[in-house]
Amino acid sequence: MTDPKVHEARGHADLILRGGTVLTMDDDARRAEGVAITAGRIVAVGDSAELELWCGPTTRVIELSGRAVLPGINDSHLHGSWLGARWPHTFFGAADPEAAAQVSGTLVSSTAERRAAIQRAGKLLTELGITSYTEPGLGPGEDSGETGSFHSEVIEIYRELAAAGELSQRITVLALHGILDGPSDVATVVAGIQNHAALAGESDPAWLAIPGVKIFGDLIPLSRQAWTHHSYDDGTHGDLLVEGATIAEKAEGLAQMLRAAHLAGLQVGIHATGDRTVELALEAFAAAAALPGAPSVRELGHVIIHGDLATPAQVARMAEMGIWLNTQSGIAAYAGEWLTGMLGPEVATSAWPLGAALAAGVLVLSSDAPVLDFDWRRGIAAAEARIVATGGSVAPEDMRARLEQLLRAYTSLPAAQDRAADWKGTVTAGKVADLVVLARDPFEVGAAGLPDVAVDLTVLDGHVVFER
Repeated sequence: MTDPKVHEARGHADLILRGGTVLTMDDDARRAEGVAITAGRIVAVGDSAELELWCGPTTRVIELSGRAVLPGINDSHLHGSWLGARWPHTFFGAADPEAAAQVSGTLVSSTAERRAAIQRAGKLLTELGITSYTEPGLGPGEDSGETGSFHSEVIEIYRELAAAGELSQRITVLALHGILDGPSDVATVVAGIQNHAALAGESDPAWLAIPGVKIFGDLIPLSRQAWTHHSYDDGTHGDLLVEGATIAEKAEGLAQMLRAAHLAGLQVGIHATGDRTVELALEAFAAAAALPGAPSVRELGHVIIHGDLATPAQVARMAEMGIWLNTQSGIAAYAGEWLTGMLGPEVATSAWPLGAALAAGVLVLSSDAPVLDFDWRRGIAAAEARIVATGGSVAPEDMRARLEQLLRAYTSLPAAQDRAADWKGTVTAGKVADLVVLARDPFEVGAAGLPDVAVDLTVLDGHVVFER
């Protein structure tokens, strides 16, 4: 219900969506008929009678006619500048694989080109109801990088667009001081961590937040470069992306970087796909948090990015510690057979532990676009298919409960990963009015049918920014 004092203070709503199904995505999975918005904030979520109290002569009313409203989609691992420069040439599932394979070298090199790429991505994402995303790795470590899409200037362009009110999404950035997909120098990364405040600068955190750093632990199993206890088909066990003469030296260097970031109070997104790399990260965070005066792991909300070979025990420990597993369900669909050839069927079946992570409450879904496309509806369908294929229940009531969790993995849980759950991520009075309207209620079609449900409307900060 609406607080009468709030109603009296705010007056009439700027925008009302009514006559549909509002999926709040809160902990109680509440539903409502509509939502009222004033000055970019949600002021009421309720039934038609309650919403009528907010109608005034200047209120825009959108009749939902049974359509569904969700919180705006938050793609919590998406390379916006790279996506805008490459689209439609994804790495997996490209419409024209031959053309995608030919895209290489420098994609953007000037301020104008980088700005245009960001703005192009913003328009594409708006049309799918994506109102927030995380750029996981921009900064000086890639100022000489091949594509030009991860240059530290991209951060400054985001900052300028945020200040001018020209961003199409709310942006979270993880700063990159090491090399993208290459061996990082420990001293360079630690120095960057110590200088994080200067790189992060000042901006409105509701539009641009830079809460931490991206650190590369290893690469991927498909290149036999995920560090794992398992043996690849060539007898190797992978490696770490840290400069060093031995694997032990590299492991200590990676742990040093992780400890330094934690003690600096920074959130860490660690690219870790092998089970040994995940294990090292969990131990390093625990050791740092145990030091006198250090913040807890849960306070900082570190993120294991990808976590392809994470074990059920490691997932359970993530839940205990307050660490997120941010992964991309579509990769399992494309790479499962390939992984079977490299590590065997038993390892391939246990890889991408989506079911365990969902049950533990740590699963955050994302696209990694342009590695995959950015269609979150397909991401949810792929997650459901993977969970069922690896033993998940197909009882209707279980599939329905799972769909609620998977939708939250693209809305409320990414907001928690962003450390912004108090002001975004659910359809709740007082939070920002970032919403997506779907042509049908997802629960009418199930996860498998979700890719065929159209995005009809996107609302960002209380403004309709896309209408089909």
